[in-house]
Amino acid sequence: MPELPVPSLPSAPSRVDGRLKVTGQARYAAEHRVVGCTYGVLATSAIARGRIKSIDTKAAERAPGVLAVLTYLNAPKVPAYASATANHNERVEGQEIKVFYDDQIHFSNQPVALAVAETLEQAQYAAALVRVAYEATAPQTDLGANLATGQTAKDEPDYLRGQAGAYAGAPVHIFQEYRTPIQVHNPMETHATVALWEGERLTVYNKTQAPKLAQQDLMRMFGLPESQVRVHSPFVGGAFGGASRIWPPEVAVILGAKKVGRPVQVMLGREQEFNMVGYRPRSVQQVGLGAQHDGTLVGITHLGHGSSSRYELFVERMLHPTKAAYACPSLDARYRVVPLDLSTPAWTRGPGEASGSFAIESAMDELAYALNMDPLALRLKNFAPADPEKNIPWSSNRLRECYAQGAERFGWQQRPAAPRSMRQGPYLVGWGMAMGIYKAERAPATARAQLRADGTLLVQSGTADVGPGTATAMTQVAAAALGIAPGQIQFELGDSALPPSAGQFGSHTTASVGTAVHTACTALQQQLRALAVQTGRSQFGPVKAEELVVENGALYLARDPGRRVSFADVLRLHGLPGLEVTQEAKPGPEAKENSGKSFGAHFVEVLVHARTGEVRVARVVSAIDAGRVISPKTARSQVLGAVTWGISMALMEHAVLDHRYGRFVNHNLAEYHMATHADVPDIDVILLDEPDPVLNPIGAKGLGEIGLIGFTAAVANAVFHATGKRIRELPITPDKLLGGGVS
Repeated sequence: MPELPVPSLPSAPSRVDGRLKVTGQARYAAEHRVVGCTYGVLATSAIARGRIKSIDTKAAERAPGVLAVLTYLNAPKVPAYASATANHNERVEGQEIKVFYDDQIHFSNQPVALAVAETLEQAQYAAALVRVAYEATAPQTDLGANLATGQTAKDEPDYLRGQAGAYAGAPVHIFQEYRTPIQVHNPMETHATVALWEGERLTVYNKTQAPKLAQQDLMRMFGLPESQVRVHSPFVGGAFGGASRIWPPEVAVILGAKKVGRPVQVMLGREQEFNMVGYRPRSVQQVGLGAQHDGTLVGITHLGHGSSSRYELFVERMLHPTKAAYACPSLDARYRVVPLDLSTPAWTRGPGEASGSFAIESAMDELAYALNMDPLALRLKNFAPADPEKNIPWSSNRLRECYAQGAERFGWQQRPAAPRSMRQGPYLVGWGMAMGIYKAERAPATARAQLRADGTLLVQSGTADVGPGTATAMTQVAAAALGIAPGQIQFELGDSALPPSAGQFGSHTTASVGTAVHTACTALQQQLRALAVQTGRSQFGPVKAEELVVENGALYLARDPGRRVSFADVLRLHGLPGLEVTQEAKPGPEAKENSGKSFGAHFVEVLVHARTGEVRVARVVSAIDAGRVISPKTARSQVLGAVTWGISMALMEHAVLDHRYGRFVNHNLAEYHMATHADVPDIDVILLDEPDPVLNPIGAKGLGEIGLIGFTAAVANAVFHATGKRIRELPITPDKLLGGGVS
């Protein structure tokens, strides 16, 4: 619980970094100018499994401007590769891929050479001249064909409460299989790195969601102390989880810079984004639900399989929505990870929950029809008043309000129960809904607040901003905590040299970093109050610090608002050049005593062309409980982005593998389809803006993921309501609907 009342937030500003971005002054990873920088281009494997028989780099090395061509035969060594302990990323089970280490090929498009040259064009030409002969082994890249090889993951043990398989004994029950494809982050900015060695000091400008985490990974890999590694990433052009770890291209760049003794820059091509830097893994899930005739859930079974690489077992949080979403006495959930000849997947917006919620929320809709019950009524019937997984109270839960406000705004009460009941010209009309649930927590974070002599404030924390507006939100938190106008604040981030902080992922940045900023600025305000009433130097006479009001960069007595002293005057009176406070904020016992979750309810209208099977999302209402909304403008944008991605996932996104060769065949934005403006309707966003009184002193929970969780199921449920055809495999494309006809 907060020690002080949470101060009201100032009016929402525009993005504080907006002008830098629209004028081109913001520097992204590949735009940092480093003296003497050279360019690198990767040559990648043509097979998915096997070994290199021979590699010929002579022609490439003789090409104009070429400084070096790195392969496993001549690349500098990575110290961590000699140790299974050092080569292990603790966030993923297994061993990291060893770049330019030996002749083994683990996935298609694996880096096999790096051409470094004076210009980009010279490096591209040289990379094209590298000749590799392979000894290939038939790859296994099809999850559906390899389910029997699934393994238990230590981070996702089998879960049971009550009786396993209890759903099957219920009076009304269903059991179905649901599938989701590989989906790719595809940010606007492809991954890029500039690496510079100065002796044994390594400086990296790269695209990362967590500068401090990237620094720690590089320290571990290259055996360097913290003082010898610095990571810069002030601006990130989208990431969604794909920049939450160090990837093979980054290691290749660092090795290239070591080899040539000069800075090297590498920026990936669009096709290399598909399997070199993570993706959402494919899933196959079976869900069984059983209920009494009145809709009371009796049992839930959720069995999930997810794909991974062979060298690392990446585990999705696929089962987590199911375990906590509904009150149900019996639930068994099992996850199996299937090693394949692919690169390692990555956390992808709504990591695991986005895939898992498609299955459980589609199944809830199917159960509602089996019960002849309204889908919203079924969810309300099984609302969980406390966390059923952990058996502890929610820190806050406004899901009922999400249901109520979303349904009213959407007009859900007018929905006819029977499928194929509504038509609009050549289109069948359907209404569907689903709920979303995602963890709300915070990680340790540190912030530094410096009040300058002129009364302006500098706040620093080593977090990141991949686009949601971290600097804007932190500026508002600082303004509220200190009592200063947002325009007087500068917030710095994106540098591992700044105070250590949580990265931007997992929907915990605002709650984590915001708490540190709040704590630091609150402590700074207390110092100002103490100075302002200091005996012999007080301009207010003999008063107590708590009698002062702090507002808009000044202090005044509550009983005499006309007598104001600015922050700058307080510093001047005491002969101080400024004040500085550094504070670390850690989660307290509240995180164990209460279950923190964000919640959402999505209502969707679709139009399905009766003859062609074309699906269009015509209307969306998303009601979100994410605790206190710090920055309404950027918060709404978060939900708009989540819904847009949800439309893509539901109707379009599908990375297609040719399993003969283990290669993606639609590795570009022309053939990997994503939603554009024409595909996205007006999106009605409801933000409940109810502070969570438990998790942190600013009342925020988390917003980055919750707008996506459950949304694809809402679309699928609406498509069923329109057509009477249940599509259980994403994406929902015309060919799936036209089988058997929808007219």
